[in-house]
Amino acid sequence: MALAVIAVAQLMVVLDATIVNIALPKAQQALHITDANRQWVVTAYTLAFGGLLLLGGRIADYWGRKRTFVVGAIGFALASALGGAANNGQLLFGARALQGAFGALLAPASLALLTVLFTDAKERAKAFAVYGAIAGGGSAVGLLLGGVLTEYANWRWCLLVNIPIAAIAVALAIPLVRESRAHGDTRYDIPGAATATAGLVSLVYGFTKAATDGWHAAATLGFIAAGVVLLAAFVLIEARSANPLLPLRIVIDRNRGGAYLASTLTGAGLFGAFLFITFYFQAVLRYTPLKAGVASLPVTAGVMVAAAVASQLVPRVGPKVPMVIGGVTATAGMLYLTQIGVSTSFATHVLPAELVLGLGLGFTFVPLSSLALVGVPEHDAGAASATLNATQQVGGSLGTALLNTIYTTAVTHYVHSHLPATPPTSAPPTPQAQQAMLLARMKLQLEAFVHGYAVAFAWGAAILAVSALVIITLIRVRKDDLPAPGGAVHMG
Repeated sequence: MALAVIAVAQLMVVLDATIVNIALPKAQQALHITDANRQWVVTAYTLAFGGLLLLGGRIADYWGRKRTFVVGAIGFALASALGGAANNGQLLFGARALQGAFGALLAPASLALLTVLFTDAKERAKAFAVYGAIAGGGSAVGLLLGGVLTEYANWRWCLLVNIPIAAIAVALAIPLVRESRAHGDTRYDIPGAATATAGLVSLVYGFTKAATDGWHAAATLGFIAAGVVLLAAFVLIEARSANPLLPLRIVIDRNRGGAYLASTLTGAGLFGAFLFITFYFQAVLRYTPLKAGVASLPVTAGVMVAAAVASQLVPRVGPKVPMVIGGVTATAGMLYLTQIGVSTSFATHVLPAELVLGLGLGFTFVPLSSLALVGVPEHDAGAASATLNATQQVGGSLGTALLNTIYTTAVTHYVHSHLPATPPTSAPPTPQAQQAMLLARMKLQLEAFVHGYAVAFAWGAAILAVSALVIITLIRVRKDDLPAPGGAVHMG
């Protein structure tokens, strides 16, 4: 019963990564959010979640895992209610950031409760299998549920649906889950959490300003520079702190450092791709939200097939071979997405690209979770696993902001360079001429959208290619170096 409670809460956190993507085109239209700012619906959540995840794990250990779980679930529900009632973009962005912050409490508390509750090796393996299935399949549920709610109810229900889920989890957790906490030194690294999160927010805001003001604008350069300085300060704080949020000994190992860097880059390419695939389906191909959700499922199917194969392959050949295959395959899938057009066939272009992309991601992510724990002392295992999840979220935040800026710039340039010359005339245009001009403008707009998506996919492919190079260059782990099954599991 405790496992069911924890699984329900984990499903809520995983759902939110994809359910809002399907609702985003409708939400953007309803709240009059600009193309440059729409990425905040995604990045506000992932930034707060990734930036505060390590601190959330510490809070769960020291404050009490059950208490943190309950507070995280209640806070997540309240933030979802605020987002569901949002009447402008700024309120929605703030609600998403609050969701991410409470998610950063809920996710590590859930994982820690599993570790504490299930002490028998066989039972723990079963519990983590359920947890992993939720983490892997939750994205597919999110795509379908997001489509159903957006099409048949309202996009706001993609947020409000969390309220009954959280209520059930809290009502059952209080009588069924027992409290546990770590003892000893329980000080928090607040300066580390503050500088890391502020640095990441500053970077993302700098990327957003580039979409409106240009890359050379003082505001753009100022926010990007401030982000870099704050992140450098975070490293210095961690090096000198007695209780660091991120012990640098975890990161400086060649293999783990390579795994974290590859995870960050893969997250950057992946999150951006999902954003633009959703808009391509709904804005260009005119799919309904439900159809767009179903059309996005091949990526998830590819991930699950590759993950099953990779989990059998890694113990036999080690992590590097599947990861290299995954990096190259994911890059190829993303490159194929650059071939889309205004009237492209889903079956010949999008479907195979999604499947190939999903296969590549599955082959990459499964070995990453093992690599994150190679050579890690037991007392650092939780931090090492949480760091891997945080890098995916942080990479996704930065990648979404950067690719959205690249997309916006590409669309603007395309429109300006393809506007037809207007012949000087004093006579008003005929109704037929006005209609022709309107149709031409709509056609140009769709072509500009598709050009922007293709450019963003090309940059996403380049990021995934760099990730593959990092894997080839830095990873040196053999199969004998991998941790034994049943150790710490990363949060999916």
